[in-house]
Amino acid sequence: IAWINEKLIFINTRFSCLATVSEKYSFEPIWRPKFVTALQPEDRCHLNGFAAGAGGIKFLTALGKTDTADGWRENKRSGGVIVSYPDSEIVSTGLSMPHSPRLYRGKLWVLESGLGELQTVDQKTGQRTTVARLPGYLRGLTFFDRYAFVGLCKIRETNTFGGMKVAEMYPELQCAVYVVDIERGEMVEFVRFTKG
Repeated sequence: IAWINEKLIFINTRFSCLATVSEKYSFEPIWRPKFVTALQPEDRCHLNGFAAGAGGIKFLTALGKTDTADGWRENKRSGGVIVSYPDSEIVSTGLSMPHSPRLYRGKLWVLESGLGELQTVDQKTGQRTTVARLPGYLRGLTFFDRYAFVGLCKIRETNTFGGMKVAEMYPELQCAVYVVDIERGEMVEFVRFTKG
């Protein structure tokens, strides 16, 4: 969710669209990927985040390039995509639960949650480079100076979000906020949450 050009814009995952508030309805759709053919409450591609730069939204993440109800679930381990806005071109494929795309210092950043990786993405080729690997399912990313602040969580519901490689890589996933030095690719600090 963000203020863009004096309008509150948010992802409506259930309806697979970008939306804004409406005085008459629960939301007003303003865009959906061209591979989603209908505005239905079916979570067709699990659209979940956008990266905005000068002039507005540039990229979005989805857990699948799918057009059926909950279709993304069939290939959740590697079906994720990064989509350009507004043309719906696929920038990068084969991601494991991509989340929280951001533009910072001239680069496109993304969390590949199913691998526990903070990555940069070449906007022309789609090639991804791992900056850091962290012990959790990644959700939420922001930057200050040379530091990335990355949210980590445990997999909350294994039927939907289980089976990810990150869960095989660590004996226990963490619920935390990690601080990563993006110039060195190293974790420098963390705040771990141990209770509800």
